[in-house]
Amino acid sequence: MTKEKRMEPPRLSLVPSGRDHGASDVGDGVADDEAQNSPNVAALPFADHREKLRIVEAVLFAASEPLDIARLANHLPEGEDVAALLEELRAFYAGRGVNLVKVAGKWAFRTASDLSYLLERFATQERRLSKAALETLSIIAYHQPVTRAEIEEIRGVTTSAGTLDILLETGWVRLRGRRRAPGRPVTYGTSDSFLEHFSLDSIKDLPGLAELRASGLLDGNLPPDFTVPEPTDIAALMPDELPLDAIDEEDAGAEAEADEIETEEDGDADASLDAPASDGLPADDEADKP
Repeated sequence: MTKEKRMEPPRLSLVPSGRDHGASDVGDGVADDEAQNSPNVAALPFADHREKLRIVEAVLFAASEPLDIARLANHLPEGEDVAALLEELRAFYAGRGVNLVKVAGKWAFRTASDLSYLLERFATQERRLSKAALETLSIIAYHQPVTRAEIEEIRGVTTSAGTLDILLETGWVRLRGRRRAPGRPVTYGTSDSFLEHFSLDSIKDLPGLAELRASGLLDGNLPPDFTVPEPTDIAALMPDELPLDAIDEEDAGAEAEADEIETEEDGDADASLDAPASDGLPADDEADKP
């Protein structure tokens, strides 16, 4: 006969309950494994900060035009550091197909520059500017505020009014004011649309002399003293500029003086018409004449 083996009951070991060391270590280990194995999990900030990032992201995505920090701050609690949120979002989108960029001092989502070829079929066909228009636009950008006569002096040729009209129609050039000079010529400058179209944060981001030479846009036989002016775009009028609709004090004084002279002449004419006709003799003498 075979001797049967006697079965012993299993031995139970006590496991610490609640949030003791064993359970805590197991739970933390599982959470760490899930975070490492999931490709879509990033190091997210705490809930409140993450919600503010989502708000800024949503507002920028829905906007039809670039937004500045002041407009974004309207959707966040008072005193929030909007600039820090934007920089965090820009870093997050840096390597993605859509980038957060700053243009003309404002923020907007744009397609990554290296993927622009994918959208060429959807691009709007723009009218090509003439060489004269491009030269005029460059002069305005680097020398603003500038008048038409100053543009012609720099180019060395006459600039037609049609060229300036085309640039005004594109929205890249705007009327600034009037020069304090005889004739009160109009001064021209670039607009925010110019910065947005060429993806410039400010007009000072235009290429300098070294960059223009490196890109082959300047002749290699330039004079040694040749320089490229540092572009400036001050929204306020310069000291030598007047508002477009302003009347100069001298012109106003001349008009007032002309009106006063005209009024005096009209008064003299009315007085001469009211005076009685006379041949130079007293009225009594005329009555006594035979």
